[in-house]
Amino acid sequence: MVREKVTVSTRTLQWKCVESRIDSKRLYYGRFILSPLMKGQADTIGIAMRRALLGEIEGTCITRVKFESEKIPHEYSTVGGIQESLHEILMNLKEIVLRSNIYGTCHASICVKGPGHVTAQDIILPPCVEIVDNTQHIANLTEPIDLCIELQIEKNRGYLIKTPQNFQDGSYPIDAVFLPVRNANHSIHSYGNGNEKQEILFLEIWTNGSLTPKEALHEASRNLIDLFIPFFHMEEENVHFEANQHKVPLSPFLFDDKLAKLKKNKYK
Repeated sequence: MVREKVTVSTRTLQWKCVESRIDSKRLYYGRFILSPLMKGQADTIGIAMRRALLGEIEGTCITRVKFESEKIPHEYSTVGGIQESLHEILMNLKEIVLRSNIYGTCHASICVKGPGHVTAQDIILPPCVEIVDNTQHIANLTEPIDLCIELQIEKNRGYLIKTPQNFQDGSYPIDAVFLPVRNANHSIHSYGNGNEKQEILFLEIWTNGSLTPKEALHEASRNLIDLFIPFFHMEEENVHFEANQHKVPLSPFLFDDKLAKLKKNKYK
């Protein structure tokens, strides 16, 4: 077994990309190190960074679809001249990977004539949106029919789950997954530097191609920094939240109740 060797800083805290590759148009991989860290710091940073990578980065998805050709009774209907059912087309559109610099929502469309193979390349997009993989399959038209679809595109984070209230004007919502980072792992390597133990944090990031692992790392870091910025400022006394005042009810004596239960169980 050959042990991997990496060059690390011994004094100044630094990060470095030690591996980067493109496995496919929709799968990018990057591995990064951060060192030197004191014992315990690598785990603190690694856990926070992994959560930020997997949940705090914005992605762009198709969130609503409207077929213009004819009235379709329900999501699982079939349309003459199209090999796939409506549900299968919606699932294919859900998988389309997009990158954008939009804020909120925008619209796109598909308008093709069969017979033929409909792919992501047939989507007519606004200039601010780009398709990562033009070969992604949407539908097969088996007859000389016109297929016209209106698409709503949205940039957001996390998940958007469709509900019965989402169905409107003959359009169909899509369960969107705004997660450009497919997976993220962290590991820790301890080593001795003189009389003290230090740590190297390894971060592995896989993305869907809408951004690189390095871009994902930068965005996750910015999001974490934004969360901590308020603590850099002095606490203001007698602050009045007039414009956006909102009172949240809290369970009274929550800590005291738990402490009392612990003491009670201890002396049973």
